[in-house]
Amino acid sequence: MMTTGLVRTAGALVALAIISACGGGSAVAPSSIALSGRPLTAARTNTSPLPRFATIVSDLRAKPDVLYPTREYIINTYGSYASIFDYPKSDKQVGMINNVGGQGCTNVLYGYGKEIIWIVAGPNQITEYKVPQRPIKTLSVPYSFPTSCAMNASGDLAVGIYGTSGGGDVVIFKNANGTGTAYPTPLHQEFFDGYDPAGNLFADGFTGDRSGFALVELPNGSSKFQKIKTSNRVQFPGSVQWDGKYLVVTDQLANAMYQYTVSGTTATLQGTVSLNGSSDCAQTWIGKGVVICGDAGGSGEIYKYPAGGSPVVVLTGNFDTPLGTTAANK
Repeated sequence: MMTTGLVRTAGALVALAIISACGGGSAVAPSSIALSGRPLTAARTNTSPLPRFATIVSDLRAKPDVLYPTREYIINTYGSYASIFDYPKSDKQVGMINNVGGQGCTNVLYGYGKEIIWIVAGPNQITEYKVPQRPIKTLSVPYSFPTSCAMNASGDLAVGIYGTSGGGDVVIFKNANGTGTAYPTPLHQEFFDGYDPAGNLFADGFTGDRSGFALVELPNGSSKFQKIKTSNRVQFPGSVQWDGKYLVVTDQLANAMYQYTVSGTTATLQGTVSLNGSSDCAQTWIGKGVVICGDAGGSGEIYKYPAGGSPVVVLTGNFDTPLGTTAANK
């Protein structure tokens, strides 16, 4: 199926001005674009070099790997690669997965996943990997292009679709298998999605008239998404993830993560986590005491969570417009 008019021929760079608004007021946001036939879910695509920060991991680098079996992934633009790290053992890249890109997820709501991750692997595919990088299986979605993914506590996989002819859909694979069931959303462009512990699925993106940010929910057991009104204005859609207490939405333009409680169709702001020094955290992943930023400015940072502030480490490796991140145990 053809994607929306946002995507043109391969190799083209098409910018669409988008007005962001939610809960009062509006502001012109940087363009959402398609590059080489793939959408970019980042707010900023032409960014200045990131400021450098001193690392705090030098005293950990000599520790044996068995004590730090974790792997963090900074996932670059569609069709490129994912850079693999082993923080806190070091801040340097230790591996790579080729021919992937966009966003990733794993089999927990937050924290480090259990031995597997998922990464968008093609115009209509998503692939499961055993940590650190062995492919296990690939699932196909009925549309182009998959943008986001999330897993619930039962192991179901939700894959967001950037935009079909009718708008942004979400395809849910029961037990992460089979052909999947597509659910239309009120979004014209779906950017990010995430589950809460009750099995409710949330997604964000831009509305049908491309006039602003929107957060939507598929309540557990329902077949229809509903719009969720946020008590504050979110400028540009970012990650949607549970943090153990709150539903958290990252605002790419504000360099902030908003913590919400959700009741009915209203999300009430409870706290804000600032991501100082980042250029554009497209996808963030919340671990135990940390949050990882896939920074579209060309890097990856790790912050304390929920303290935020300046990054505790800037990862060192190869990057190509990072759009996503996730983490899992080896």
